[in-house]
Amino acid sequence: MNIGQALSLRGDPDSYERQEATWLLEHILGLGALALKMRSIQILSHAEEQTYLDGLMRLSKGEPLAYVIGSQPFWSLDLNVTTDTLVPRPDTEILVETVLGLELPHALSMVDLGTGTGAIALSLAKERPHWQVLATDIYHPTLDVAKSNAAKHELIHVQFLCSAWFDAIPAQKFDLIVSNPPYIDADDMHMQDLATEPRRALVAAEQGLSDLREIIVQGKQWLNSQGWIVLEHGYDQAQAVQAIFAEENFSQIKTVQDYGNNDRVTLAQWLVNK
Repeated sequence: MNIGQALSLRGDPDSYERQEATWLLEHILGLGALALKMRSIQILSHAEEQTYLDGLMRLSKGEPLAYVIGSQPFWSLDLNVTTDTLVPRPDTEILVETVLGLELPHALSMVDLGTGTGAIALSLAKERPHWQVLATDIYHPTLDVAKSNAAKHELIHVQFLCSAWFDAIPAQKFDLIVSNPPYIDADDMHMQDLATEPRRALVAAEQGLSDLREIIVQGKQWLNSQGWIVLEHGYDQAQAVQAIFAEENFSQIKTVQDYGNNDRVTLAQWLVNK
């Protein structure tokens, strides 16, 4: 089987399925898109062909490409991904972009709650190497993936802690709290498309609001004055998240839309002496 024949096994020429097949073969062969196109008659070795066919089978069963190849680009990083983590999505880059646009102290202390692959914490640490960054997760295998990504990108100043939200964090104050917590309702129809990803990182009680609420309510006890909480949430949850911030007496409450013009990130500032 040559490269051209291999690519024709999945999807029409302009389909997303064909694009996934192209990315998979690029990964297996270590070639870029142009090189793959120029070498369409190159014959795959038996091992390359078998690895490719196995990958196509996993994709056909709904497994994300990131799990098949073991990595996913996010912001300026290439992140290791396993079935113990969610696959980082472009929408979460909006949270990183939003944080970088805030007026924040130069010597900042921050925590990323439920870090997963470390996508948010490590992207911010890469952009702001002078920040003091703590990344937490409740699940040790997930935290190990985040640690591997920190080592991969030589972000040795990032600290990691196994913790359920704030529970295991030593008493201290932060200038910034960020999180992409579980926010999907258990009965949401989109869950069927996420069946291969860890449910614990997706689903929350109270129509998906329970973890968002816990972070906001507890978070103000962990913030310095003028500190920020920045949260990713569902496209239809902005009003509810804003209301929770308002109930807890936060200021500067606002929501930012993602690349699809959906409400995606809500942030607010804690002013102790307002």
